[in-house]
Amino acid sequence: MKLVDELYNLYKNKLTGDEEDIDMLAFAFLEEMSRDDLLHIIQELNEQELYDLMGLYLIESLKGKFARDDYRQQGQTLFTQRNLH
Repeated sequence: MKLVDELYNLYKNKLTGDEEDIDMLAFAFLEEMSRDDLLHIIQELNEQELYDLMGLYLIESLKGKFARDDYRQQGQTLFTQRNLH
Protein backbone atom coordinates (compact mmCIF):
# COMPACT_ATOMS: atom_id res chain seq x y z
CA MET A 1 0.00 0.00 0.00
CA LYS A 2 1.43 3.31 -1.05
CA LEU A 3 0.37 5.03 2.18
CA VAL A 4 2.14 2.46 4.35
CA ASP A 5 5.31 2.82 2.26
CA GLU A 6 5.18 6.60 2.59
CA LEU A 7 4.66 6.53 6.36
CA TYR A 8 7.38 3.92 6.78
CA ASN A 9 9.90 5.91 4.74
CA LEU A 10 9.03 9.10 6.59
CA TYR A 11 9.42 7.64 10.09
CA LYS A 12 11.76 4.64 9.78
CA ASN A 13 14.73 6.60 11.14
CA LYS A 14 12.71 8.45 13.79
CA LEU A 15 10.88 5.61 15.53
CA THR A 16 11.99 2.27 16.94
CA GLY A 17 9.26 0.30 15.17
CA ASP A 18 7.94 -1.28 18.34
CA GLU A 19 4.21 -1.77 18.80
CA GLU A 20 3.82 1.41 20.85
CA ASP A 21 5.46 3.56 18.16
CA ILE A 22 3.39 1.99 15.41
CA ASP A 23 0.16 2.50 17.37
CA MET A 24 1.08 6.13 18.05
CA LEU A 25 1.90 6.76 14.39
CA ALA A 26 -1.29 5.13 13.14
CA PHE A 27 -3.55 6.97 15.58
CA ALA A 28 -1.81 10.30 14.95
CA PHE A 29 -2.28 9.81 11.22
CA LEU A 30 -5.96 8.88 11.58
CA GLU A 31 -6.58 11.84 13.87
CA GLU A 32 -5.56 14.19 11.06
CA MET A 33 -7.69 12.52 8.40
CA SER A 34 -11.30 13.29 7.54
CA ARG A 35 -13.84 10.72 6.42
CA ASP A 36 -13.46 11.97 2.85
CA ASP A 37 -9.67 11.66 3.08
CA LEU A 38 -10.00 8.05 4.22
CA LEU A 39 -12.55 7.20 1.54
CA HIS A 40 -10.21 8.66 -1.08
CA ILE A 41 -7.38 6.44 0.17
CA ILE A 42 -9.67 3.39 0.08
CA GLN A 43 -10.73 4.17 -3.48
CA GLU A 44 -7.07 4.15 -4.53
CA LEU A 45 -6.47 0.63 -3.18
CA ASN A 46 -6.07 -2.22 -5.60
CA GLU A 47 -8.29 -5.27 -5.15
CA GLN A 48 -5.80 -7.24 -3.04
CA GLU A 49 -5.14 -4.28 -0.74
CA LEU A 50 -8.87 -3.82 -0.24
CA TYR A 51 -9.32 -7.51 0.61
CA ASP A 52 -6.36 -7.33 3.01
CA LEU A 53 -7.78 -4.23 4.69
CA MET A 54 -11.23 -5.74 5.11
CA GLY A 55 -9.77 -9.06 6.24
CA LEU A 56 -7.71 -7.39 8.94
CA TYR A 57 -10.70 -5.31 10.05
CA LEU A 58 -12.94 -8.39 10.27
CA ILE A 59 -10.35 -10.46 12.11
CA GLU A 60 -9.58 -7.78 14.70
CA SER A 61 -13.25 -6.88 15.17
CA LEU A 62 -14.24 -10.51 15.70
CA LYS A 63 -11.35 -11.04 18.13
CA GLY A 64 -12.56 -8.05 20.10
CA LYS A 65 -16.15 -9.28 20.21
CA PHE A 66 -15.16 -12.77 21.32
CA ALA A 67 -12.81 -11.34 23.96
CA ARG A 68 -15.58 -9.08 25.30
CA ASP A 69 -18.03 -11.95 25.46
CA ASP A 70 -15.32 -13.96 27.21
CA TYR A 71 -16.09 -17.20 25.38
CA ARG A 72 -12.74 -18.76 26.21
CA GLN A 73 -13.05 -18.39 29.98
CA GLN A 74 -16.57 -19.74 29.95
CA GLY A 75 -15.44 -22.82 28.04
CA GLN A 76 -18.16 -22.35 25.45
CA THR A 77 -17.82 -22.72 21.72
CA LEU A 78 -20.21 -22.09 18.92
CA PHE A 79 -20.76 -25.83 18.61
CA THR A 80 -21.52 -26.59 22.27
CA GLN A 81 -24.14 -23.86 22.43
CA ARG A 82 -26.33 -25.55 19.82
CA ASN A 83 -28.71 -28.38 20.59
CA LEU A 84 -27.76 -31.00 18.00
CA HIS A 85 -30.52 -33.48 18.88
